[in-house]
Amino acid sequence: MNLGRIDINKPNAARMYDHYLGGVNNFEPDRLLAGQVEQVAPWVRHVARINRAWLRRVVLYLMDQGIRQFLDLGSGIPTVGNVHEIARRVDPATRVVYVDYEPVAVHHGRELLAEDENTAVVEADVRDTRSVLENPDVNRLVDFDRPVGLLIAGLMLFIGDEHGPADMIRTYREACPPGSLLAISTMSQDEADPRTAEQLAGLLRLYEAADEQVHPRDRATIESWFAGTELVEPGVVLLDAWRPENSASTSPARLLGYGGVGRVPGRA
Repeated sequence: MNLGRIDINKPNAARMYDHYLGGVNNFEPDRLLAGQVEQVAPWVRHVARINRAWLRRVVLYLMDQGIRQFLDLGSGIPTVGNVHEIARRVDPATRVVYVDYEPVAVHHGRELLAEDENTAVVEADVRDTRSVLENPDVNRLVDFDRPVGLLIAGLMLFIGDEHGPADMIRTYREACPPGSLLAISTMSQDEADPRTAEQLAGLLRLYEAADEQVHPRDRATIESWFAGTELVEPGVVLLDAWRPENSASTSPARLLGYGGVGRVPGRA
């Protein structure tokens, strides 16, 4: 792997997330800052795992709705429980395109999926919607005349308001035909108790040392990102409360994120 264009001395949010999930595709500066974050916000690993569990439930729901092609934006570093692994337990022919701009994520994704003709890992900045939607690998695997599963899991936490997140999401959603399903999850502090909110503030300060800043949003803002879709039940809710399979977590982390799924209206 060519590390020439990777600043391994500056902590990276995607590699820190990989560390929280127990992955090995991270460097010492990532682990050092992640350790400092855990000292301030001891529930941070639970946030990552709750989001990952939500993604699994969402993918299975979308498969149940007939979705057989996914565009996963800001997919991060490959870890156990990737979208293609979940989906292919239902249908081995499911096609998945992962998009990320972090070189380690892209490199390891391509290594993992080198022999898989029904997946692709695209190196692109999701904020540049045109570069994603016009990418040859995206268009090879995603037929935009058929319903698409558009996944935006955890990504918006790292997209600042200056980048027009609502416009970005709308552009991707408008590229998807009727019957497509848009899934979004991100962090919020709306329901955090005072102690957890204080810990979250410490986390935000520490992430200033990483290459991406963290932007929690309120529930109303997250709901607004589903404009142009029809929210499926139970709407935008805490991640643990979205079609749960087991009892909710008791960690403060369960109060720190919302997720939902919206259907692009019209006949598929």
